[in-house]
Amino acid sequence: MSFLESSSLKIHYSLTGDAAAPVVVLSNSLGTNFTMWDLQTPVLEKRFRVLRYDTRGHGRTAVTPGPYSIEQLGRDVLALLDGLHLGRVHFCGLSMGGMIGQWLGIHAPGRIHRLVLCSTSPKIGTLEIWNARIDAIRKGGMNSVATAVVERWFTPEFRARAPEAAVALLGLLQATSPDGYVACCEAIRDADFREAVASIRVPVQVMMGARDPATPPADGRALAQSIPGARYVELEGSHICNVESFERFNAELMSFLTAV
Repeated sequence: MSFLESSSLKIHYSLTGDAAAPVVVLSNSLGTNFTMWDLQTPVLEKRFRVLRYDTRGHGRTAVTPGPYSIEQLGRDVLALLDGLHLGRVHFCGLSMGGMIGQWLGIHAPGRIHRLVLCSTSPKIGTLEIWNARIDAIRKGGMNSVATAVVERWFTPEFRARAPEAAVALLGLLQATSPDGYVACCEAIRDADFREAVASIRVPVQVMMGARDPATPPADGRALAQSIPGARYVELEGSHICNVESFERFNAELMSFLTAV
């Protein structure tokens, strides 16, 4: 694992695979780190160079004073690409990572070949929902929301079938810096790309969980309909669909990224 120090941030990242292959960037959800992509990385490495990174305030990337903005998190990606001397890349982001992907598609299309937006929306949640979560964490830390969040991440059937996966993601959430988590909550709370996404012109695939209460399928369909030529894919499962439905997720991801 490696670190890149830009002018404003120390970013934890992993860059693996054939150095001559096209690059795919994977961007984590709120409350996780880049290990959430462990089930995708070996598959992607067969055709791509894989760049995973911990979003600002998460994992081993620095926690800087908040609030953050999605623009700031998007510029962190550009700083990472510049620091690693990478030009255009494929980008796949889930939830918060998907909002970062939307910002990149709108504001930095010259750096993106293909864009995969997973379990996300141009506007996630309401002011009241985010403020309530922020208040709970400030008063009680990550454990005050951890169980409820993981219950939204996975369906009951998956938690019963693969309890170790749910426990692993719960551990990532509990280990997240409360300050970093709150600052990213504020970034998501304040972001609204509902009008701007229509300007995205790079190829886009939207992938949603059919039983996701956080970003329902209707949000994903509306997002895909707003972006010219975007493809919509609906998977079984809930919010962290790259884990719950990883086999189909991987197949759909590879099919889109390798399409002529």
